[in-house]
Amino acid sequence: MSVKLSPSTLLSLSPPLLHAHHSPSLISMSILRRLAPNHLTTHLRHHHRRRLATVAAAVRQDTTIWTQAPLSEIEPAAESLFHVSIDVSDYPDLAASHTRAGQYLQLRVPDVEKPSFLAIASPPSYAAEKGAFEFLVKSVAGSTAELLCGLKKGDVVELSQATGRGFEIDQIEPAEKYPTVLIFATGSGISPIRSLIESGFSADKRSDVRLYYGARNIKRMAYQDRFKDWESSGVKIVPVLSQPDGRWTGETGYVQAAFAMAKQIYSPTGTGAVLCGQKQMTEEITSILVSDGVSIEKILKNF
Repeated sequence: MSVKLSPSTLLSLSPPLLHAHHSPSLISMSILRRLAPNHLTTHLRHHHRRRLATVAAAVRQDTTIWTQAPLSEIEPAAESLFHVSIDVSDYPDLAASHTRAGQYLQLRVPDVEKPSFLAIASPPSYAAEKGAFEFLVKSVAGSTAELLCGLKKGDVVELSQATGRGFEIDQIEPAEKYPTVLIFATGSGISPIRSLIESGFSADKRSDVRLYYGARNIKRMAYQDRFKDWESSGVKIVPVLSQPDGRWTGETGYVQAAFAMAKQIYSPTGTGAVLCGQKQMTEEITSILVSDGVSIEKILKNF
């Protein structure tokens, strides 16, 4: 007695029957010929893609290179923010992985599997010259970052290699063609901006380079001790406080509002921008810039 199976019936068979250790001869060729070829091909293709995705995910996990390195410095940088320096002098390959401002790496603390993703605050040349990576870390309750901020000098952490495209600063070069560069940062988002400024992007050869840096109050604003050097390199600092005390005489509110009031974009085609910080800020600033004629390709982000 012969049994005829419809294509839908055969496709409903469990995957092990089709893909385990059964010989193809156990399935009648006459049955296979009755299958709609497109249905079978689609089924097998989808199954193959799922297998590949699973294998690829496992490979990504397995190929992360972790390097143990000691903390060389950890101290408060501002309210809820910590300056963290990690000694990588014994690991030249790790140091060399940082090639562009705006890159980040993964960090794991002892006995915790879940890593923290941290933007590198020091410029790319710093690791080769000083043998260290520096970070600005926000201590968030219940996070790996909070555990990191509770460690002390000499404690060992694990680092992955630096990754990410970083700020593609070549998009707004040469300086003569893009004399205006507008930089925006909020909170700990100033970390990769420090890397950018201190690695150099010909700010002194541009006529208008501004950094709008937002924080809740002056106590939460990191790197104030570097402002003078940044200004000397050609970057005008515009601090913006959303909840200042009564003594503050500078810009107030949010970064995007402060910029919208000032703007002063004299040549949209000669303007570039660099953004890092809160999603709402980056989205609103991008919208303002694009509406004023700045090319979206000249608005740089590190993600």
